[in-house]
Amino acid sequence: MILPLFILLVSLLQKHGSEAESSHISKFQQPSLKEQNGVQDSQHEKIIPVTGEGVIHSPDFPLTYPRSTVLVWRLVASNDNMRIQLSFDERFGLEDPEDGICKYDFVELEEPSEDTILGRWCGSQVPASHMSKGGQIRVRFRSDEYFPSEPGFSIRYSLLPMPEVIPSLQSADALSEAVAGLGTVEEVMKYLEPERWQLDMEDLYKPTWHILGKSFLHNKKSRGVDLNLLREEVRLYSCTPRNFSISLREELKRTDAIFWPSCLLVKRCGGNCACCSHRCSDCQCVPTRVVKKYHEVLLLKHRSGGRGLQKSMTDVPLEHHEECDCVCKDDWD
Repeated sequence: MILPLFILLVSLLQKHGSEAESSHISKFQQPSLKEQNGVQDSQHEKIIPVTGEGVIHSPDFPLTYPRSTVLVWRLVASNDNMRIQLSFDERFGLEDPEDGICKYDFVELEEPSEDTILGRWCGSQVPASHMSKGGQIRVRFRSDEYFPSEPGFSIRYSLLPMPEVIPSLQSADALSEAVAGLGTVEEVMKYLEPERWQLDMEDLYKPTWHILGKSFLHNKKSRGVDLNLLREEVRLYSCTPRNFSISLREELKRTDAIFWPSCLLVKRCGGNCACCSHRCSDCQCVPTRVVKKYHEVLLLKHRSGGRGLQKSMTDVPLEHHEECDCVCKDDWD
């Protein structure tokens, strides 16, 4: 009787030990599997239609983010002909890497159209800006159960046009029209060279020698004269230099080049001469003092042999009317 009970007890102890060992191994294996995967099922991702600028960030940014968190965003451009530009906030901090690898807490970018990982980041070094190759991009954030950091991350997203033809192969007219709609020189460089625009920006602003210098703009000194005040008001407000916008390609007659900005403000004579003091039937407002002023702009030109675009900063001379007067049209002609 005692022997069968002893055998039964030993059998139960062995079974319990095996289950405990299995449970113990499972606890250590599960994080390993999670670490290897580090993603959440696509059905749990948050889809964000991108129609303009916006921001996604880690929970509680810029404070400490929570532990044991997995978040996935899929940004989808509202137009198939647009790319998505991602820029990281300078305030960036996730758990430090181990042996140079982001194993525990990280933010990751994925190209859904190619099913490729663009990069994974952690630590405190701010990632560079990125642009999607297609109309979608996936952002994944993961934190494990240990050592959360601050401030986490914040990413600003925006849309950039995707040219049907790469910029270096576009005609001067098509390229001029495309860059004219962009708001900053950074956007222009991103449009031209999405993969290396930051290097182009650095090259663009390297110190160079200029014979003419940079943007020689001098304010006209006022001169007081002893005239009838009412007559002076007519002179001041009817035929005077005023702001006009001009197209650089048309003004400079340069059909072989693209300028950005494509239009600039210049002072040109404008107004009417209804109370012209001259005895003539047709009196018009004309410049009596013209000066050239230099404006620094971005110049784009096609290299010979289809070798891409040449990008440089240049000074362009533009006429500014500093003084105007009403004269008879016959005398002016």
